[in-house]
Amino acid sequence: MTQPQKKVNYPAKILNGGIAGIVGVTCVFPIDLVKTRLQNQRVSADGKVEYKGILDCAKKTWQRGGTSTFAKVGSLYSGSAVNILLITPEKAIKLVANDFFRAQLAQPGEKSLSSFRGMIAGGLAGLLQITVTTPMELLKIQMQQSGGNESAWRLAKELYQKNGIAGLYRGLISTIGRDVPFSMIYFPLFAKFDSLGPRKSDGSGDAVFYHSFISGIAAGGIGSFCVTPLDCIKTRMQTIKSNPGDIQYKNVADAFLKILRYEGPRALFKGAACRMMVIAPLFGIAQTVYYVGVAEYLLGIKKTQHV
Repeated sequence: MTQPQKKVNYPAKILNGGIAGIVGVTCVFPIDLVKTRLQNQRVSADGKVEYKGILDCAKKTWQRGGTSTFAKVGSLYSGSAVNILLITPEKAIKLVANDFFRAQLAQPGEKSLSSFRGMIAGGLAGLLQITVTTPMELLKIQMQQSGGNESAWRLAKELYQKNGIAGLYRGLISTIGRDVPFSMIYFPLFAKFDSLGPRKSDGSGDAVFYHSFISGIAAGGIGSFCVTPLDCIKTRMQTIKSNPGDIQYKNVADAFLKILRYEGPRALFKGAACRMMVIAPLFGIAQTVYYVGVAEYLLGIKKTQHV
């Protein structure tokens, strides 16, 4: 006899995804800014670079931020407004879509999804997510590079007037190339790691808080490292205002070959440590907030068990 499917409250899950995204991105945005600037710097003809590493980039960003502490802190959050605004639908789509596809792919009575079906669910979630991720990161990168001197609204309007809706989706293919593989790696890994931990005593079947957090960090770190070359290419292709003499890229393959030719394989892993420092805690925080079920608590409803 097959077991009845659990009724899922998707409005609560969407709210959880939004809260998870806002909390996560607020915590790790300064590291993300440093990552973007490291990935975007080119090696000059004499072999020199502006930033020597993560700490040097963070130090110079802080020093150039202004005279007051408030201004300096603000400089570390250049471009954060658009990211925090759009992270709500972005994380809601990603986390909820993954849950939805996992539920649809689950066999009746099955306690956990196979790794292969988990990869399919994650990949489909990543594919849906890029509808928001692409314009969000396009605007974020421009604002991070400008040091906060650009308006997200003005940039969006300018891009739309020049190329229509396609202007806001510059770098779409490279974003798909990064986010779909990442989701195919991250979600099955998280589910596997999360399933290995001690469970809560409330009968929900969920892992304890700290284990979900550690699982999110571990899966996020592994996934982010694996797709760093794709993230580096995406960042380069989404940078609109480049310096005179900078190499221009026609597409993902062209960017990959030119980076290899002019800068070597190591350039594809620029900001890898920084990206792991961003994605690992971001997904650790976001996934834990999502799993805890803040929305269900606020709405006074029972939390459903994850597949």
